[in-house]
Amino acid sequence: MQYVTDLSKYQTENRTAVTLGKFDGLHRGHQELISRIQRFADQEKAESVVFAFDMGKEALMTGEEKKAYLEGCVDTLIICPFTEAIREMEAEEFIEKILIEQLHAAYIAVGTDFHFGHQKRGDICMLKQYAKRYGYELEIVEKAVYRKREISSTYIREALKVGNVELAEKLLGYRYRTEGVVEHGQKLGRTLGFPTLNVAWKPEKAAPRFGVYACRVKMDGTWYCGIGNLGIKPTVTDAKRILTEVYVFDYKGDAYGKYVEIEFCAFERPESRFASLEELKTQVDRDILFGMEYFRAQQ
Repeated sequence: MQYVTDLSKYQTENRTAVTLGKFDGLHRGHQELISRIQRFADQEKAESVVFAFDMGKEALMTGEEKKAYLEGCVDTLIICPFTEAIREMEAEEFIEKILIEQLHAAYIAVGTDFHFGHQKRGDICMLKQYAKRYGYELEIVEKAVYRKREISSTYIREALKVGNVELAEKLLGYRYRTEGVVEHGQKLGRTLGFPTLNVAWKPEKAAPRFGVYACRVKMDGTWYCGIGNLGIKPTVTDAKRILTEVYVFDYKGDAYGKYVEIEFCAFERPESRFASLEELKTQVDRDILFGMEYFRAQQ
């Protein structure tokens, strides 16, 4: 798969099947759009292209995470920064210069609320209007719905804000996750009897509610169960740096420097400040029991 972050450097001579949007989180609604371009590309021997506008805010999924998720699914992922040039481009020019001249779009799939171009003047009606002139097929895909509400990044953010990662999973079609390199911490967990993996939170990624979660951790191709705290560890530091700190069940190896993935499975409690390390240890023992019981129930 081609991963393009500079639109000016991308060019193809082949016909393409394109879907466009923010694709924040690549949730179930986005996945339906992607399935449409995959189908057309397979049938018509075209290239499948996901064109994602990067709005530069805290995202449900970083560009690199999108790349990893879509690897092997589409031919090209374009991450297009929402620059002034893109923001000020008239909608008609976007169709002509980007979709037709640069992407050679033969098929376009978008959601019902898709807008583009200067002051969002472009919409599905304009795409329909220009379809015959430029010879592309347009498909408008209805929004995916869960519990009588349209699935959206806003819906997902609301769930994450209160720690409802199980609802977020229903909307996304996968568990909310983070990833990164295990770094050295204060080694306090090791002193208290529960050594943890510390992974810094990416500042460009939206964080769920601070607190303790049942987690799964992938290391060296193997998934492990555990219990993790997402937050700033107020009992032991004033640094205000956001970390995911996970105690992994049934793992005794040295994980420092390893690249890991962490899934948030179920929320237990909000992050708290404890009066002493003894109180903290007592609560962590309860947290570990919560995690073990959660994963036992999943078997």
